[in-house]
This record gives sequence, C-alpha cells and structure tokens, in this order.
Amino acid sequence: MRSLLIVTVFISCLIVETVATTLHVGIGQTYPDVSIASRSAMPGDTLLIHEGAYRGTFWIENLNGTDSAWIVIRGVNREAVRFEGGAESLHLSDCSFIRIENFTVTLQTGNGMNIDDAGTIETPTHHISLREISFLSMNATDNNDMLKLSGLDNFSIESCAFYEGSTGGSGIDMVGCHQGRIVQCQFQRMGSNAIQAKGGTQFLKILQNRFIDAGQRAINLGGSTGLQFFRPIDATFEAADIRVYANVFIRSVTPIAYVGSVRIDVANNTIIDPERWVFRILQETVDVSRFELCGNNIFRNNLIVMKSTLSTHVNIGANTAPETFLMTSNLWYMTDNIGRSRPTVPALTESRGIYGLPPLLVSASDFHLSSGSPAIGAGIFVDSLTSDYDGIAYTNPPSIGAFEWQNTSAVWDHSAPSQIALQRIADGWIVTVPPTRQSANISVYDLRGSLVRTLDLPPGTHDVKTSPYHFVIGN
Repeated sequence: MRSLLIVTVFISCLIVETVATTLHVGIGQTYPDVSIASRSAMPGDTLLIHEGAYRGTFWIENLNGTDSAWIVIRGVNREAVRFEGGAESLHLSDCSFIRIENFTVTLQTGNGMNIDDAGTIETPTHHISLREISFLSMNATDNNDMLKLSGLDNFSIESCAFYEGSTGGSGIDMVGCHQGRIVQCQFQRMGSNAIQAKGGTQFLKILQNRFIDAGQRAINLGGSTGLQFFRPIDATFEAADIRVYANVFIRSVTPIAYVGSVRIDVANNTIIDPERWVFRILQETVDVSRFELCGNNIFRNNLIVMKSTLSTHVNIGANTAPETFLMTSNLWYMTDNIGRSRPTVPALTESRGIYGLPPLLVSASDFHLSSGSPAIGAGIFVDSLTSDYDGIAYTNPPSIGAFEWQNTSAVWDHSAPSQIALQRIADGWIVTVPPTRQSANISVYDLRGSLVRTLDLPPGTHDVKTSPYHFVIGN
C-alpha cells in the first residue's frame, strides 16, 4: 500500500506544468537588465523590459525555450525602450526558441545586435523570432552591421526597420544561416548592403520588404567569406536556394547582386531608378575545385524603371556562368531613352521580355499598376509565389512587379466590338473609337503615371498628339 502511494506521488510530480512567469526588467524593477533576468528565465517566461535607455552589451547565453513554450524578450514600448550606445545591444549565443520584439536599438559602435552559435558550428542557435524592432543610426563607419547573424537556423525577422546603417556594413548580415524569413521590413540609407547572405547561407525567403537608398548592393546574395567561417564548413557556395519575391527597391547602386550563389530566384519585384546596374553576377570566392560558379539563378517577372545614367543593365564578372541564368518575363523601361530599355548583354538571353512600354504606375511614389498597364497578367507562373507586397494574392498568370493588379475585370478585351484600339506612332497615338460607342474618354499620362490631360472622343479614328514620353489609356 505504501509503495503504491509513493508511485502515485511521483507520477503527480511529473505531470505538473511549469507556470509561465513575467520577469520585469528595468530601473526599479526586479531585474536591472535583461542579461541578469535571462539567468532566471524558464521556458514560457516573458522578460518584460520597461521604459528606459539601456547602455552596454547584454550577453544572453544558453537560454532555451521549447517548441511549445518559447521565451519572450519584449519591450513595453517600441520607441521608449532603447538599447542605446555601447559596442552592442543584445548578444545571444547558443540559444533556442526565443521571441524578441518591440524596442529600439541605436548608436552602437560594433554591431547593433548579435546572434550566433558561439562558434559551435555543429550546434547552431535556432528558432529565433525578431519582430517590430527599430535599428537606427549606427555610431560606426566600418564593417559594422545592425543585425549580425552567424550560425542561426529556423528564424524569422518581421516588421523591423533598419535606418542609417554603417558606411561599410549591412542592415542584416548572415553567415551560414539556414531556413529563415525576412518579411515586411523597411531598409533606408544603408551602407554596403541592406541584406547580405553568405558563408553557406541557404533556404531563405525575402518577401515584401522595401529598400530605399539601400547601399552598394541592396541585397547581396552571396559575398566573400573566410573558409573557417562557412556553415557547413564544406559548403560549395556562398548562398543558395533563396527566394526574393514582391519587394520594392528605390535607387541603390544595384538592387540585386548574385555573388557566388546558386539556385536563387528573384521574382516579381519592382525596381525604381537603380544607379549603376539592375543586377550583378559576380564570383568573389574563387576555387573551382570546391566552389560552384555563380549560376543556375533566375530573374523573372520583375518591373524595372530606370534612367539613362545607368552604366549597363547587368554587370557580369569573371568566373561566373551567366549562360545558365533563366531570365524571363521582365518589364524594362528607361524613362529618358526608351530605345535603350532592352538589355544588351550577350551572355544573357531573355524570353517574353517587355521593352520600352511604359508600366503605367499610379504615380511617382505609388508603384501600383494603373488600368491598361502592360504588366497586368504578363508574368510567368511561379509555383512558390503567393502574395504581393500588399498581401494580395497573385493571379495566374501574375502581373509583373511587386503589385498585383486588383481590378482584373477592367483589363481590355481587344476582341470585343466596343473596345478602343490604340496604336503608338512617332508623334503620339492613333485612337480608334468603334461606332458601337457614343464616345470614349481618353487619359494622357506621363512616364510615372501622373495624369496630364483628358479627351472625350466621338466614334472614329483620331490622331492624338503627345510627347514621345507620354502614353494614353481609354475607358
């Protein structure tokens, strides 16, 4: 009887659930800083950081939640909780199942935040989520990154802001990271890169982000990594199997650089006014006995608006395999020299490209498609493409660019007898209004989609004089 009682008590102890606790951090709170609080945290706990400026590097090591009980590190207010100054803010090593959210990181002299595997390549840090964090104004000018990730697997970075990066650094720098998502983030005024993925980084999704003046290479898909830092140590590429979908790029020296990378898919992005190149193909880690040549990559369904100040459409370096690239269904439009819209790169061949047709964007700052845009429904089906920049589902076939057309019923059916016919001529447009209509309203737009004037035309054929840089649509 006594032994039965002991067994019953033992089983009862095993099934007692851990009660999640909130650990309050800050001046006058139970824990003065997040590093000290982390030493008491258990799976399911929340480290709640109260308003204040926290200066210095706060080390968090071997902090592990579980799949069903993540540990949360959260600020009470994104603007009022500030990790300010010092070499770094948080430095996480050998951690797992951690959510980090809702505060500001600013004015660091090293890296803004650092997450790594403590150099134990075989045991990466994993299952880390960052969301709604503002990384602002690095107090550095060298290769200093706002968010440095080394040996991190199964992670997400969502709804974060990266503004004013270090001149020689990145917004997010990844070395040997795998199975990650960077979604709906904003990058502005970066140094070298907004996002860099190198050192064996693989299986990423970069979705629905906005890049404004995002540095030399807004997204550096690959790079140059010391051999001892690769994860895995025997990786044959700098970066591989990355999806770059439905992002908006405004300026930067080049929005996209494929650098020692393979099986990268860059699709349905809107690219506005790149400064020197639309994209680059490079190989900076050269060892043909080990590393694959940069190749077998894709550039498709992208909408590019550019100026004649561009150096070349695509820059191709040595030791690369541009002939293995798939380039298809992109819309290229050079606003001040329409005749130069089409890329002239002998090593690259494009199918289904659209050249020299104005994309009919809503305005100079709104890159949604207007009615009649040649980008509507002109893309090629991408099986892993789901939502556009706004979260709207792409149609099949999709529109070209980061924005799906949301009123597909308004697309002209040119076989219908009531539709208007438009033909471009040297000094304007020939507009034919069918006799089945009483009149037609014609709108003239400039290159950026801003309305210039409207005309009400009766049935018949009309010669509408416009600037060669204007276009018309009819209703």
